[in-house]
Amino acid sequence: MTVKDKRLELRVTGEQKDLIEQAAALEGRSVTDFSTHALTEHAHEVIRREHQLTLDAELFDAFRAELDRPAEVLPGLADLFRRPTVFRD
Repeated sequence: MTVKDKRLELRVTGEQKDLIEQAAALEGRSVTDFSTHALTEHAHEVIRREHQLTLDAELFDAFRAELDRPAEVLPGLADLFRRPTVFRD
C-alpha cells in the first residue's frame, strides 16, 4: 500500500467546490480521490505534451531524409573523442 503522507491544499470558489463534489459523487468517489485522479491525469497529459515532438508532414519527411543520408566522416570528431573529458564526476 502506498503511504500518502504529503498534503496539497488549494482554494476554490463555492461553484467549483459544488461541481467537484457533484462529479465525485456521480463516480462514487471521495472528493480527495476524484481530485487526485483528475489532477494526476492532467499532469501526465501536460508533461507528455511538452515532451512530444510534433512536425507537419513536410518537415517530418525532411527529417527522415536527413536520417537516411549516409554518415559523414568527420576527422576532428574522432580526435575529440580520444581526448580526456573536461567534465568531472
